[in-house]
Formats: sequence, C-alpha cells, structure tokens
Amino acid sequence: MDKKTAGISSAMKEKIAPKSFIKNPINGTKYTIAISSAKGGVGKSTFAINLAISLKKLGSKVGILDADIYGPSLPKMMKINEKPESDGKSMSPIEKYGLQCMSIGFLVDEETPMIWRGPMVTSAIKTFTQKVLWKNLDFIIIDMPPGTGDTQLTFSQEIKIDGAVIISTPQEIALLDVKRGIKMFDKLGVKIVGLIDNMSHFEGDDGKKYNIFGDGGVEKVAKEFGKNFLGKIPINSDIGRTADNGKPLVEENPDHKISKLYLELAKKIKSSFL
Repeated sequence: MDKKTAGISSAMKEKIAPKSFIKNPINGTKYTIAISSAKGGVGKSTFAINLAISLKKLGSKVGILDADIYGPSLPKMMKINEKPESDGKSMSPIEKYGLQCMSIGFLVDEETPMIWRGPMVTSAIKTFTQKVLWKNLDFIIIDMPPGTGDTQLTFSQEIKIDGAVIISTPQEIALLDVKRGIKMFDKLGVKIVGLIDNMSHFEGDDGKKYNIFGDGGVEKVAKEFGKNFLGKIPINSDIGRTADNGKPLVEENPDHKISKLYLELAKKIKSSFL
C-alpha cells in the first residue's frame, strides 16, 4: 500500500471509528427504528410503511419519517398531496391512516429533483428530527435512503436510534451491500434488530415456489454476522398495486396473507423493544 492509499485508508477509519457521541432522541417519540437496505430497489420503503401500519394495528402510536431526500416515496405510497402546517419555526406532521407522516416530498412538487450536496441533506434531516412536532409516539419508523453516506452518519452519530432493521433480497449483489450496512451500524454502535428477506420467492398459480433472486442468502448473512433473521416476504403483485394506489396493503386488506406476514414481523420487532 503506497503512502497516498494508506492516508485515505487512515482517514476513512477515523471518520467512522466508534466514538462516544451525544445522541439526542427525537422529541415526542419513545423508540426510533431505522429501516435500512444499503442497496436500492429491494422494497425498503414498502416494508417501512407496511411495518408502521402493522405496529399501529397492534395498538401502538406510530409515525414515519421519509429520510430519503433524493428519492422520497411516502407521498405517493400514502397518497398525500398536502403540505404540512408550519409557523415558521416548526412543522406539524401530516396524519394519514392513523400515522403521523413527514417527507421532503410534502414540501416540493412530485417531479422536482433535489439537487443538493451533503450539508443540505444533513440540514434537512436535522429539521425533520428536531423541528417537527411529533406527538406522543411509541415508535417512529425512519425510512432510510440506500447507501452508507451522510444521512446514515447523521442519524447514527447524532440521533438516538434504538434499532435498525435491514431489508434485502437474496440476490448476491444486494447481499454485498447488506454486509457493508451491517458493518457500518456495528462500527457506529447502532443495534441491529434483525434482517428481512424481501421478495424471497414467487408463488405460482400451481402452488410452487420460484426463487427468482436466489434462496437463503439473507439468512446465511444473518448467521455469518451473528444477527437475528426475522423472516421472509414473498413477491406478490398486491403489494406493488396497493403502494401505487396510495393505500398500503396492510391498511387496505389486513387479512391478506402478506399482511399477516407483516403483522407477525411487527410483533417480533415490537417485542425486541418492550
């Protein structure tokens, strides 16, 4: 390793080395759960929203914060077109389906690109965690963006996260990023509640299971890193349809077989905090 490379390596280690950060809880909330994927396109936002609704159906007061500044999903998936009320100093979350909701997507037009550098993203995250009037929540679900960048560092170092749930498909390329995500949270001292195998398989009309993205990869990674494996969610067209229509599956049809899986996963996740 040459001196230049060694210097870069040393700087990176220093940047993410574990430290005694003063982490502030989000006002008005009891437990903060980050939903992370590291890899994009694995169904993280769909899981986050259906988990939030499942926790609500289990009797908890729940909020959801869409922390993906560059690609907010919450407005479309919850069919929210209004802007939050503000007095110039603070904002009130928008309530929908019994959840308190906040997203950068509420403040800009749907197709407006957020062409922001890291410091602006960090500023937006601090606004949403410090200046939104969350009200007596048992849980706030944070829909994290993919990757291991500014948003993840801001939450992990400055905001008290009580646990992270990592979502992945069983595809090898997704699992590479999952491993990076696990190592990031471990280095930053964030508890990992467990891993979810999303889009684990497709069940045909013939009743057979087809492992489109591979089989057992997420569970294998969980064992490799000593983390809990929480369960599998198969591919189902109703999940995408309801998200596109703005009424998530667990809210539209709580008796659906996939909704029941979400509810069971919510019970497991809730029990890890109580």
